[in-house]
Amino acid sequence: MSKTNSKQASHPMQNQPERAELLKRLSTLTGEGEDEKAHLELQDVFDMDLLQRIQDAFSDATGVAVIIVDRHGRPALKYSNFTAFCTAIRTVPEYYKYCTNSDDWGGRNANSVHRPRIYRCHGGLVDMAVPIQVRGEYIGAILAGQVQIPPEEAATLPHGAPGCPTDFSAHPEFLKLRKNVYHSTLKRVQGAADLMFTIANYLAELSASRIMQEKLQRTNERLMMEMHRRSEAESALREADLRALKAQINPHFFFNVLNTIGRLAMLEGATQTQEMVYHFSDLLRYTLKSGENDFVKLKDEIDNAKNFLHIQKVRQGDHLQFDFDCDESLNESFCPFMVIQPFVENAIKYVVEARKETSAITIKTEADGRDILIHIVDDGDGIPDATIDALLGEHARTGKTEKGMGIGMQNVNKRLRYYYGKPYGVSYVKGLPSGTHAIIRIPNKTLPESR
Repeated sequence: MSKTNSKQASHPMQNQPERAELLKRLSTLTGEGEDEKAHLELQDVFDMDLLQRIQDAFSDATGVAVIIVDRHGRPALKYSNFTAFCTAIRTVPEYYKYCTNSDDWGGRNANSVHRPRIYRCHGGLVDMAVPIQVRGEYIGAILAGQVQIPPEEAATLPHGAPGCPTDFSAHPEFLKLRKNVYHSTLKRVQGAADLMFTIANYLAELSASRIMQEKLQRTNERLMMEMHRRSEAESALREADLRALKAQINPHFFFNVLNTIGRLAMLEGATQTQEMVYHFSDLLRYTLKSGENDFVKLKDEIDNAKNFLHIQKVRQGDHLQFDFDCDESLNESFCPFMVIQPFVENAIKYVVEARKETSAITIKTEADGRDILIHIVDDGDGIPDATIDALLGEHARTGKTEKGMGIGMQNVNKRLRYYYGKPYGVSYVKGLPSGTHAIIRIPNKTLPESR
């Protein structure tokens, strides 16, 4: 990575060996090593009521039965859309044993490969097992399926326990119920499994980050009583605060998307639904892929904004128009992760959803000497200049900010100042008769600046 100016080089986080040693000491102070010896459980990571609603919404949208189990294979929630066929055969002890063994087989196999596992159950239906993991630790699984797919596709799948289909010729009532089981395709089942894997594991990582943040907050309270270590604690918490800023996302967005998928699934064929699922999956994958890297290519950041707006377009229809005017020569330049989406979310919430008429959002990128300017423009009622000044103040809190309008922008501005210094960050074009024009300024570099 390239060198920065002398002011940035003096940053206390710049010395990586000292930083690593500090974080190691911080872990000792928090008792983090001791906590990690205990296994995480689903309820430690998830809001179980929220998880139940997501499970139900996903089941309604896709037509598959779903149940989430803990690390021991025990149901953690209520079943969603369990089929009459599966309910009936489980009244027979021998068949019930086959069903539970098959579920156990699927869960263990999915965990071993760290990916969804699709297989045939002994009842002749197709099931899937999706592992839920946090930092590589298995905490549970999503068991779903109970659908029929074309025989030639089913023949390519492995059998779960006991390894062969059950003969139900002695139970014609079971065969009759099986005929009514939902029909799908292997491609759709695979798509559903991948989407569940992305959503569940994204939410798990997000919740784990929240737990880490709460732990670090408690640590801060103890460190503040140890004055001789104060400078070290401030550096560690500054890093934790930066990670927390990256992790913020509005959880209601998941419900909006899942509800929209459900409505589309009922009202039309699979094409448009599949397209929306793909955009949503790409959106989540982008959010997950940052890992320990604070930077992405500008093209990836723009593509993420496009995926977000495509999903919103399905929800809003002609009520929303958007346009991208991006300089392709800047595609390979590096950009801090997730700096555009908070502004687009604000435009959706305070412009598109707040008005009856059609609203437009434009995103433009251009070079400005050695810098890059990212413009996010909407045609709403605009923001008063006094409110803009309040939003740009690091410690100011307006009424709208308390409701969430300025939090995302302030987080982005704070991150950019942290990375690059005061010449960079967020600004607004003032004095507009209508509409809002936000500008993000970052240096035009192909590698993130070192600090």
